[in-house]
Amino acid sequence: MRIARFTNGDDPRFALVQQEGDKTFLAVLGGDPLYMPAMPTGERVELGDGVRLLAPVIPRSKVVAVGKNYVDHAKEMGGDVPSSPLLFFKPNTSVVGPDDPIVLPDFTQEVSYEAELAVVISKVCKDVTPERASSYILGYTVANDVTARDAQRTDGQWARAKGFDTSCPLGPWIDTDLNPEDVGVRSRVNGEPRQDGRTRDMVFDVPFLVSYISEAMTLLPGDVILTGTPAGVGKIDHGDRVEVEVEGLGVLSNPVLRR
Repeated sequence: MRIARFTNGDDPRFALVQQEGDKTFLAVLGGDPLYMPAMPTGERVELGDGVRLLAPVIPRSKVVAVGKNYVDHAKEMGGDVPSSPLLFFKPNTSVVGPDDPIVLPDFTQEVSYEAELAVVISKVCKDVTPERASSYILGYTVANDVTARDAQRTDGQWARAKGFDTSCPLGPWIDTDLNPEDVGVRSRVNGEPRQDGRTRDMVFDVPFLVSYISEAMTLLPGDVILTGTPAGVGKIDHGDRVEVEVEGLGVLSNPVLRR
């Protein structure tokens, strides 16, 4: 099942994504599926002109991200592979959706993309074991952990570098059936391939991450975990378009601009 959040001129609504040949339809749901069963209203709209996909979830509480969770990425960043997950936060104000612009802040001249698999939490999650982690996961979506590299180097911590507005594109939808053990995680800039990794190469897998994070802090419905990025990160500039893809899930595409 794929769950999208969209607008066609009204308030944001949720829908189930239905593919029929080369057409995509949204079967509109009543309410928020994070807090109630997914109940179709009977209304269907075709994805196209006048229909805009939004970030499939706006975290009520937090985005918890994991740094250097692929060996090759840790090496390209000039550091060792962490012996335990390296965690940081992105505020919910950093979240944008498909086709929303990534706006480059004035304080940085070196902004980078990072393609990631994202986990969406379904219910209150505290002190769970890796074996029980899957029962606390609603599904998965695509994420871009946009980073101001120069600020990351100079600030001594990552709040500004990774938490600025528009630094967390999510989308295009949540897939509740994806198996995250071995899927491709890729990025392209202006159509040129940049990253091509697989989740089997993560240092810490999804069940371990959910367990590890829940040991320290309570995860709430709608919280998002970013699971790290493979090697191949690089700079983006005004006028670029970044595509992030998770195999079997979909493509998240965003333009880049500097106001």
